[in-house]
Amino acid sequence: MQYSHSDEELIKQPIGYWSWAAHKAVVTRTRTALAGLGLTQPQWWILAQTARAGGRTRDELLDLLSGYLDAGREGIAAEIDACVARALLDEDAEGRLTQTDEGRALYEKAAALQDELWAERHAGISDEEYLTTMKVLQRFIHNTGGRAWHH
Repeated sequence: MQYSHSDEELIKQPIGYWSWAAHKAVVTRTRTALAGLGLTQPQWWILAQTARAGGRTRDELLDLLSGYLDAGREGIAAEIDACVARALLDEDAEGRLTQTDEGRALYEKAAALQDELWAERHAGISDEEYLTTMKVLQRFIHNTGGRAWHH
């Protein structure tokens, strides 16, 4: 790969710009690919969380997902409603949301797609490089007083 600048010049490049550009490229690619399956990225999050936990309540999903990419509680609530309206999720009398057969089938397709996207994003990047990148980004967040979803 040809980089935008020499090593000496890259060291002086602004992290804010390059982290934003990486974010925009990854999120746009992910959302475009998921749209090909008829899913929004928040709908994918909802299906993934209900699959992994065997179901969740609306409040559990709202608490867990509302901070993802600044989706907010209202945004996630609307996406939960869309999943229920599309019959991807059932909501029982206790408010627990579980996947329907259609929801499980779509989740499995989307999970396979996410695996493909992961491989695409990580092409030519070693686990060591990725780990270093993650730690450096988290140090930037810490050093600037920021908070990530996991805090």
